[in-house]
Amino acid sequence: MGLAILVFLVVSGSVVGAYLALTHLPGFMAGRQLEQRLKDLSEFDGESPGATTVVLSQAPASALPGMDRLIKTNAGSWLSTLIEQSGVAVGPGTVVMLSVLAGVGLGLVTLLFAPTWQFAVLAGVVGLSLPILWLKIKRGKRMRQFEEQFPEALDLLARAIRAGHAFQTAMGMVADELPAPVGVEFKKSFEQQNYGLPLKEALNGLSERMPLMDVRFFVTAVAIQRETGGNLAEILDNLAHVVRERFKILRQVRVHTAHGRFTGYVLLGLPAALAVALMFISPEHMKTLFTVKMGQTMVMGAIVMQTIGFIWIRKVIKIEV
Repeated sequence: MGLAILVFLVVSGSVVGAYLALTHLPGFMAGRQLEQRLKDLSEFDGESPGATTVVLSQAPASALPGMDRLIKTNAGSWLSTLIEQSGVAVGPGTVVMLSVLAGVGLGLVTLLFAPTWQFAVLAGVVGLSLPILWLKIKRGKRMRQFEEQFPEALDLLARAIRAGHAFQTAMGMVADELPAPVGVEFKKSFEQQNYGLPLKEALNGLSERMPLMDVRFFVTAVAIQRETGGNLAEILDNLAHVVRERFKILRQVRVHTAHGRFTGYVLLGLPAALAVALMFISPEHMKTLFTVKMGQTMVMGAIVMQTIGFIWIRKVIKIEV
């Protein structure tokens, strides 16, 4: 009875918290974003006397600024980097809070239906990792979109340079003309150098936010051209051609490895689907796996082995181009 009351309180609190967040958080976040933008445009680098280089902070406004500062102080900036690369407008404190709530909630629900602490701990670990996994999925999707749009950005840069525009002006045209994420990322770099940051550092920031091989080639080519000279428009055209050809090869590789990917998905989903079917066909038989110690050990071993097998198949069929 006590466990049921605890689960009810946790679920009720989550529902009420979600309602309050949906109703009050948008207005609060809008005010925070305005304050953050005004702060970004008025903050100067104080490392050297008389420095006038403007430093633009890329961290999004957060509903939990105190927790964000605590996490950045004690846990490093990897979470902030992951959030920035995923393009999600949340702070590290919000992600940590959601991870804790998901872990505790999923653990309690599992303990309610399968009263064994092993499964509750496993469910809690899965719940803790769900927000991070979601951010990684968002980052991967955003990186792929950026890669697909990047050749078009290079072509637009080359055409603008041939038309007589400066490279900085061409970056602004890319930021205005192309959709997210490539337009958003170029806009960040354009605003950084427009408000005083050297162009080299702004481009290095682009390569840090988008850690892709094509972006590193682009940044290196621009840096070399500005030091030694040359036809930048022709360099960008050649780079765009190379990127498009690499995508053609990558699509061919995905066609040839489709069978391996499908095999991995089937092997991962087949045991779970069979377990669900057996729960309806022979529930007493499946109950043994969750009530007997040997059955619990077998389930844990099956989960671990399935995970290892899926990761192994992904590594085998993953071919870098």
